[in-house]
Amino acid sequence: MTGQSYAGKTVLITGANGAIGTATAKMMADRGAEIFAVDIPGTDWKAFRQAVGHGDRVDTTEADVTRETDVKDYVIKAKTRFGKIDVFFNNAGIEGKYQELPDLDIENLESVFNVNVKGVVMGLKYVLPLMYAAGKGAVVNASSVAGLGGSPGLTPYIMSKHAILGVTRTAALEAAAKGVRVNCVNPGPIDGRMMDSINDGQGGQQKMHDATAAAIPMQRFGTPEEVAGLVAFLGSDDAGYCNGGFYTVDGAMTAA
Repeated sequence: MTGQSYAGKTVLITGANGAIGTATAKMMADRGAEIFAVDIPGTDWKAFRQAVGHGDRVDTTEADVTRETDVKDYVIKAKTRFGKIDVFFNNAGIEGKYQELPDLDIENLESVFNVNVKGVVMGLKYVLPLMYAAGKGAVVNASSVAGLGGSPGLTPYIMSKHAILGVTRTAALEAAAKGVRVNCVNPGPIDGRMMDSINDGQGGQQKMHDATAAAIPMQRFGTPEEVAGLVAFLGSDDAGYCNGGFYTVDGAMTAA
């Protein structure tokens, strides 16, 4: 299997400065990719650049993925910098606040929806035409096991990650005949800032971390690198017939 070499490929990653984004950028850059990384205005890229390396093949920009002008701009910048976009990891997302439905802050609902759904859809709106023109490309959208079930207190996040499955399936049907594949990944609990924030809202970081880990058949959280490995596979030529699917990386959490 030679397809997972990324030599000569350009990868666009949103939410790149987070744990999964950084791990994916490093893995793909190590395999030869050019990386164009996007994250929110005010991002400090120092740790990202140190972790990813390959400075000559890595570039960064800042964008608010809820603003159409910003989305259009980061796609133009990626195309200008590297000449093409072969793989798009549509990864930007936020968890929002932990709030049960009677206490739901509608501003929280709108904020999560705008980043996690609107931001993903607008990324597709501007990346897909470049891939269509090239007659090839692979998109990996970031969903979650939260897109496959429920969880008290996280209605906006759950709603948004369910939506990504529908977006992925629809985009795959539109794109397949044009040589472009669209899939999504559904990670379970992954070590990093986002899960720490969710655990905090549910009653305490360490207490909830331990309780959640105990409920996972593999008895642990996943690592960002384990998600990155799945993203790298789906973006590669080895996944040439994978289209319109969702793929869990969750330690058998959703197998029951």
